[in-house]
Formats: sequence, structure tokens, C-alpha cells
Amino acid sequence: MDMGVVASDDVPDVLAAGNADVAFAVFSMSARAADGDDDGYLEWHMLDHLPEQYRIDGLRLGQRWFSTDACRGARAASAPPYDDVDHVVGYLFGGPVDPALDVFFELGASLHRSGRMPVALPRVQVGGWEAVDRVAAPRVLAGADVIPWRPQRGVYLIVESCDDTADADPGLEQLIDVPGVAGLWQYRDGHGHHPRLEPCEGLRLVVCYLDDEPVGVAGLVAELLAARWQDPAITPLLAAPFEVVTPFSWERRER
Repeated sequence: MDMGVVASDDVPDVLAAGNADVAFAVFSMSARAADGDDDGYLEWHMLDHLPEQYRIDGLRLGQRWFSTDACRGARAASAPPYDDVDHVVGYLFGGPVDPALDVFFELGASLHRSGRMPVALPRVQVGGWEAVDRVAAPRVLAGADVIPWRPQRGVYLIVESCDDTADADPGLEQLIDVPGVAGLWQYRDGHGHHPRLEPCEGLRLVVCYLDDEPVGVAGLVAELLAARWQDPAITPLLAAPFEVVTPFSWERRER
């Protein structure tokens, strides 16, 4: 990096412009389609369902990721029920959160009544999560607050059961030193914001945003996690790379 160039997180005037107003996320995790038609599901969700969510005052970003066979083979942890997860959708919300979630679930019902939700995947979990930490690799320059909006090749998703999830775990921040990890956001259980959200007490969720091939990055991340998981207070439930879904390329996805 040019010595005259300073990353956003080290420039107070840049940070003063705002922080994207995101404190809450809904992550929907699903298994593959029972009939094997993941392509049809991805096309419907990306071209129909996901765009409609931006009607919601409070929704800041919606993204989805998919586990290829190669991604599955690169998992460092995969315990029930998360072993079934091959599809992940993340929705980031700004405040106030509760009214936005009411509209989020009402909109789904309205689309269903209109015949606009013809495809359903086997559901694993629809959880609500409060953001507790965000950090960016200095090399990417973009600040931690905006890392989810930076172009990416995928994510590395971590779900852990921990004795203490009240605050962020600073030990996870070392993952930004892994080549290919542009930044990460940490979350803790936030299901109390809406009755439709499933409880995730005692769990920590980490989303690492990747700007290199997910499978290639996965091996390096796994090395750091293996040392972390020597702590008996932490039980890994899922540690897996996922590829970002590229619009109009779903029919070519590796199985």
C-alpha cells in the first residue's frame, strides 16, 4: 500500500460521514432443494424476491451465498443442524429495527398470497442477530462499516457455541490478517426483536468477507480456527466458505 494512502478507519473525517446505520441482521440458512433445482430457486430469489425487499424502510443490504461441492469439502466444522446449510441469505437492517422486521415478514406474506413465492428450500434457521463488532483489513482501504458493500467473491461463515457471547471476541479479529479476508462482522443472538426469528442464545455468528477464491482462503482460515478451538469454552458448529451468487450465472454453478 502507498505510504501516502490511509485506510478509512484511520481517518476521522471519513468516519464522521456515517457508519451505514446497521446494527441488526437476519440470516436465513437453508439446505439444497429437494428436487435438485437450486438453479430455479436462485433465479427466482435474485430476480424477484430479493429486489422487492428494498421497499422496506430500514433494509440496507440483501446478499446471498451458495456452497458448492468444493466449498463443502473445505469446511473446518459442520455440525447438525448447520451441516445441512448450503444456501445463506443475509439482510442488513438500520434502525429502528422492530418496525422494519414487521414489514419484512408482512411483505413475505403478501408476496406469497400473490403467487410470488413458488419455490421453498428446506429451512435450517432464520435467525436475528445483533452486530457487535466489525473490522476491516487495512490493505483494502474501505472501512469496516462498509465492507459488506465492497465487491466480494464470497464469505467464510462461522457459527460457534460459546460460554460468553455478551460482547465481541477480539480473538477473531486476527482473521483479517489472512490473505483474501477483506473484513469481518461479528454478531450475537437478537431474536427478541421479532417472534418469527429463531432463538440463537449462546451462539456467535461471524461473517468474513472474501476478495479471493473462497475455497483457497478456507484452508488458511481453518488453521487459525483450529488453534482457537482448543479453548473448551468454544464449540464450533459451522466454519465454511460460500461463494457469492453471480446474477444470470446460476445455471453454471458447480454441484
